[in-house]
Amino acid sequence: MLKFSLKTRLFFLLMALWLFSSIMPLVAQTDPDPNRFLKEIDSFRQWDAKNAIPERPVLFIGSSSIRKWKTHNSFPDLPVVNRGFGGAHISDMLYFIQDIALKYKTPSCIVFYCGDNDIAGGKSPQRVLSDYQKFVRVVHAKFPGVPFIYIPIKPSLNRWTLWGQMKKANELIRAYSDKNKLLFYADTATPMIDNDGTPHKDLFVADGLHLNAKGYELWTGVLKEKIEQARNTK
Repeated sequence: MLKFSLKTRLFFLLMALWLFSSIMPLVAQTDPDPNRFLKEIDSFRQWDAKNAIPERPVLFIGSSSIRKWKTHNSFPDLPVVNRGFGGAHISDMLYFIQDIALKYKTPSCIVFYCGDNDIAGGKSPQRVLSDYQKFVRVVHAKFPGVPFIYIPIKPSLNRWTLWGQMKKANELIRAYSDKNKLLFYADTATPMIDNDGTPHKDLFVADGLHLNAKGYELWTGVLKEKIEQARNTK
């Protein structure tokens, strides 16, 4: 039987740890199966087949924070179309981009919220940025002049331990948006933080993750000005 010195065993241990740390981020960033949303996407298809879509809609797309938002009530004077589906990663939105974005007549603007589940699922801030950039590029290939409004990943009670990563993703996307006149950043995150540096507890439902009426009222207040600004972009 081969015998190794303590120094050699320590070397192999460090190498194993290095390999593990190198592989795990790749595993953690694997995209979940988008087909888990087929039922929700099919409901969008059925609705669209039976109803007229407004000209130049304000298109709200993203994960459950969009799906749960009563956007027609919050923006009664706008031609709103809501295509949020709960639990989505940006990779899911890319997979179904035809059904949630490209099929509609040129939107007057797109309001985008996603990335929350990406970070919770182990994806890096850089991955959130790159997927968002890809989504923007695909939409702009068909609708070159459509403005985007990015709603930053929210600071929530339920996922507060991940806020450092989420904040980094927001910062990366804000810097990216600042370089393009068609990209807007609606800072809904800052007013959600209390004076003690933690999220306002009264903005959430019981799960500590999703917004209540007061939380959506805050978001609506920030978005109204940004939507008007985006829709008037030349």
